[in-house]
Amino acid sequence: MKDKHDSRREFLKKVTVGSLAATAVPGLAMAGADTPIGSSNVMPTIIPSKVFGANDRVRVAVLGVNGRGKDHISGFMRHLENKVEVVTLCDADNVVLQERAKEFETKYSKKVKTEQDLRRVFDDKEVDAVSIAMPNHWHALATIWACQAGKDVYVEKPGSHTFMEGRRMIEAAERYDRIVQHGVQLRSSEAMKEAIQHLRNGTIGKVYMARGLVFKWRPDIGNQGNSPVPEGLNWDLWQGPAQAKAFSKNYVHYNWHWFWDYGNGDIGNQGIHETDLCMWGLDVGLPEEISSSGGKFLWNDVKETPEVLTTTYKYPKEGKVIQFEVRPWMTNKEDGVEVGNIFYGDKGYMVINGYADYKIFLGRDRQPGPARNAGGDHYKNFIDAVRAHDKKLLNGPVETAHLASGIAHLGNISYRLGRTLKFDPQKEQFIGDKEANAMLTRKYRAPYVIPDNIAAPISKR
Repeated sequence: MKDKHDSRREFLKKVTVGSLAATAVPGLAMAGADTPIGSSNVMPTIIPSKVFGANDRVRVAVLGVNGRGKDHISGFMRHLENKVEVVTLCDADNVVLQERAKEFETKYSKKVKTEQDLRRVFDDKEVDAVSIAMPNHWHALATIWACQAGKDVYVEKPGSHTFMEGRRMIEAAERYDRIVQHGVQLRSSEAMKEAIQHLRNGTIGKVYMARGLVFKWRPDIGNQGNSPVPEGLNWDLWQGPAQAKAFSKNYVHYNWHWFWDYGNGDIGNQGIHETDLCMWGLDVGLPEEISSSGGKFLWNDVKETPEVLTTTYKYPKEGKVIQFEVRPWMTNKEDGVEVGNIFYGDKGYMVINGYADYKIFLGRDRQPGPARNAGGDHYKNFIDAVRAHDKKLLNGPVETAHLASGIAHLGNISYRLGRTLKFDPQKEQFIGDKEANAMLTRKYRAPYVIPDNIAAPISKR
């Protein structure tokens, strides 16, 4: 028997798929096509899925290797005995790229191929899957291009940089029959699965509210102004879909998170793990009412995103609510939690600290209830689904990337407009608000353009 969450997931996949239209990848030659994708009226060739035998290696390319990409490399390489292998590293910064390649050779006693341009990776028939750890503004387009090239995808959180991009990712995965995993590791945590089951079974009673907490140490980044592009960095490629601007050390390599062109603030950074768990735990989709406020109160630096953010998402039909808090500096913990979630029911509450630890407290006296600390292997889950070519095996399928990222985007839009917004979850549009709806997408820079629609699936397996 399907549980309620499975039914909701199937429903969400069906709604708002958009009109049917083919899309194109500028400059990307597809297998079996004589003309590069991006030429007029060219239909992408659908590459048949590879069937992996017991002795076949799943060959992975990691895109973006400065930060989270390092974990992606080690995450896949620890499965060498399972015939999984990182064969290519890709980064727009060649200095970082070559450093990582040297580290790879030292650690694993083998060389790895390097590419600065991700389009060359997609052209490489020796690559079966890509793992995307580039800045946020690249996640969706890289995912779509990879799907078109016949690659399966593990994409770091947030799956999308704008709300619309999440829907396009779902369409691309479906259209090109690809396995797409969202990089929220808690989805594979055995403790988190058990915690969700407690919420479904009524251990804390009727669950009506979830809090997402992101209390991270975020210092003053100053104002370093514009400067020449560092040697080895392809600044045009790094900017990709974003509008071109002068280089600044304030962007590269981490603080891009705090600029709207590239990042989404902490609710769209660390917070995606917590937005995902809020929605999973409450068993809800997108909200009907969003109210967000906050600002910069600590530092007189050049960050654009808020330091402090308080967002409320209401679900009037379900009688549920999500509260989300971002704090940047000195702060108290909430029941010991700095980064995590708290769920409230009429019989008790559940505290989730990080990604693999939950505790339940029952009754007015807060008597300790069930608790567990246990992790999981999200990379292995992805590889298992790739080998079987079965997206039903995924713990974090692309639909969850759209939801967890999308709710963060809705909160940011409310903050930036300074008002409460009404939203239609089925149409995926704000109600009677052209200004807000315009912010569901962005202006893209050719040739790094995400199309308005992705064509429907050609066939079902």
